Amino acid sequence: MKEKLIQFFKRETVLCAAFLLAVVSLFFVPPDREYLDYVDFRTLSILFCLMGAMSGLQTCGVFECAAQALLGRVKRAWQLVLTLVLLCFFSSMLVTNDVALITFVPFTLIVLGMVGPEAKGPLLVPTVVLQTIAANLGSMLTPIGNPQNLYLYGKSGLSLGAFVLLMLPYTLVSLFLLLIWSLFQARACRGPVQVSFAQRAKLSGHGPRLAAYSALFVLNLLTVARVIPYGVALGVTAAALFLADRTIFRRIDYSLLLTFVGFFIFIGNLGRLPAFSRMLQQIVSGHEILAGVAASQIISNVPAALLLSGFTRDLPALAVGVNLGGLGTLIASMASLISYKLLVREEGQVKGRYFRYFTVANLCFLAILLAFALVWRG
Repeated sequence: MKEKLIQFFKRETVLCAAFLLAVVSLFFVPPDREYLDYVDFRTLSILFCLMGAMSGLQTCGVFECAAQALLGRVKRAWQLVLTLVLLCFFSSMLVTNDVALITFVPFTLIVLGMVGPEAKGPLLVPTVVLQTIAANLGSMLTPIGNPQNLYLYGKSGLSLGAFVLLMLPYTLVSLFLLLIWSLFQARACRGPVQVSFAQRAKLSGHGPRLAAYSALFVLNLLTVARVIPYGVALGVTAAALFLADRTIFRRIDYSLLLTFVGFFIFIGNLGRLPAFSRMLQQIVSGHEILAGVAASQIISNVPAALLLSGFTRDLPALAVGVNLGGLGTLIASMASLISYKLLVREEGQVKGRYFRYFTVANLCFLAILLAFALVWRG
């Protein structure tokens, strides 16, 4: 029993921390009717719906088919690296950074294994690190790219277009940096490469389910854009998943949803303690970008967004801070841990090299983008 609890804590550290903070805050603010007002049910509902629709599309092989079609034309190492990195960058805008990495990092390990040790050796670690950075940076463009964006987008009241325009300059600079770094890194492998798949992924046989999941995704986009009420989307999504494939319910990240609930309670209670509220407002107000980046390095960017959002009115600046804050340490974005775990599970011998390369690359990207953000926003 003790070992199981230890394993659960290691696996769900952020969730445990969120509920520990929530429980501690109960002693300062006893539960009452206002607790219901703490929870952002719209964000939780849309997150649930998006995770369900994305898991469904993933089981249909949509992303694998697209990747195979692109990689079938690759002839050189730089084309291979760019394709694998940009797949994560652009797909994360629609399917979230977590899903992009869960899908394409294992795929990358298979692909690099096909091209031989001459290419795999120098390209494995840099490619996976760049994919992780790409997923974290690409996802910041849209409200559905990551959980903190969805939450801050809803809380700020920005329109969909306004949010995209807010994050567009940072996304474009990120794309430029990724192109330069990927091309430079690909020079380590100068010979031709060829990727051929013994078994091609097919969408045939998934017609009705694929149509259903695609419709759910469009429904969710309309809900994010505030065209359809979130309650309607939640009901339709739950019913559709129940009829199409009930196993999808097991693929949804309920720990993320519960983490949100824990932080909602903690932040709500902090807001009702005048001394703590004033202190955090003084720290965060006017320094949202730096506060978002700094807090993300310690508690990751999703909890940082939830925590700091209650103590500032400049939520757009905070959105920039916590998105850039996904760079830096390995725990700055929980998506980064996904890549690390997937790689180490298959290639344990590169653990040290991966950590070193990850840290250097992330700090370089963070330094450049943070400097740009501070200048851009004056």
